[in-house]
Amino acid sequence: MVALIFAVALVQSPCADHAALMAAAADRAAVFDLKSATTRLAEGIECPEIAVAYWYVRGLIAARDAYRYGGSPESLEPVKLAITQLESRSPDSSAAEIARVVLQAASAAAQSEREEMGLFLDHALNLAREASAAGQSGAPIVSVYEVSADLWLQVHRFEDAHRAYVAASAQVGSTRRITLGLARTAFRLGELPAACEHYRLLVSGWPKSGGESSELGEARTFLRRAECRAGSASQR
Repeated sequence: MVALIFAVALVQSPCADHAALMAAAADRAAVFDLKSATTRLAEGIECPEIAVAYWYVRGLIAARDAYRYGGSPESLEPVKLAITQLESRSPDSSAAEIARVVLQAASAAAQSEREEMGLFLDHALNLAREASAAGQSGAPIVSVYEVSADLWLQVHRFEDAHRAYVAASAQVGSTRRITLGLARTAFRLGELPAACEHYRLLVSGWPKSGGESSELGEARTFLRRAECRAGSASQR
């Protein structure tokens, strides 16, 4: 009877589907669909760990949108809300604290405040290393290493972005986000063969279940360039 009661309580727990929801959200984020990732996470937002992931990813989306509006106070309100939500969870969660600092960096990036952004990123990366050494969780769904590189690219610091993507790859492997970032920074730095290669890797490694995305379309369009076609022909 006790075992039955325990089993029923576990099923009713807000974290009962935690692993499945986090995995589904990570799958959507891996093909650059962060909005769908938040939709999945919202299904389990009563679970503390999922709530951290939800507010983090939602804040990243909002910060990127705010950048398009020059980081105006109004556009940054959703980012501030996400930061506040994460701050309330920071005392009990290393992931929440790391995510909070990353969103502060993203907020600074939305305003093109590069020096402030860099300071926040350094702090977030240090927190991530400390958490890893202590066996604690880092930022969920999208790693701090990937976001760090994305933000340097966003503020047009292409050499810094390239170095950050290389460092991110050493930490978390060659994710699609990193592959895309390396392609974009290679192009910006005038390294067309490298850009072609990374875009080619992105296309060839795209999952059948990934659907279409603007990033995939970007890669396919770039690979139509004469430089990429010539490089591909020479490898045959």
